[in-house]
Amino acid sequence: MSDSSQFSLPTTPLIDTVKLRRRYPSSVDGVTVRLVASAVLIIGVIAVVTGQWWLYLLLAADFVPRFIWGPSRSVIATAILRYVRPRVPLAPRSVSGAPKRFAAGIGAVMTSLASVAWLLHLALGSHPALVAVWVIAGVMIVFPALEAVFGYCVGCKIYGVLARRGWVNPDLCVDCLS
Repeated sequence: MSDSSQFSLPTTPLIDTVKLRRRYPSSVDGVTVRLVASAVLIIGVIAVVTGQWWLYLLLAADFVPRFIWGPSRSVIATAILRYVRPRVPLAPRSVSGAPKRFAAGIGAVMTSLASVAWLLHLALGSHPALVAVWVIAGVMIVFPALEAVFGYCVGCKIYGVLARRGWVNPDLCVDCLS
């Protein structure tokens, strides 16, 4: 048996733990995660206050690579790591990467849906599409606010529920099982 066989991934009934996980870090700095959530929150609030929904296109363009390849491919996370985190005098706090990746996936889906709905509104003048943008914008303000202010990651809690039910790989986050 070759050494590469030890890296084969088990499958789960609902969500297969995509082979891309090898590219995502097994742990991330919780302080940096909260700073990134703060940036997402600020951009989301600006979009709502100004009606500049194209900002969700930018957020989607940041969330999708962050979900697939990890924070090193995120412009926001990279900028936070380079310019903001060194000025924050808090010790790093290691947290499991798998739930944070799942949360980034939720962000990728939500911001992508908001972008599509906004484009539909622009193209067709669809009022329901604009309502969808507002609803998603609300979620995309509440979720990052909870993470940024309280360190409460909604996506991580959902991941924990799914792990306890065996729908995602529980080995990726031992803390999620408690």
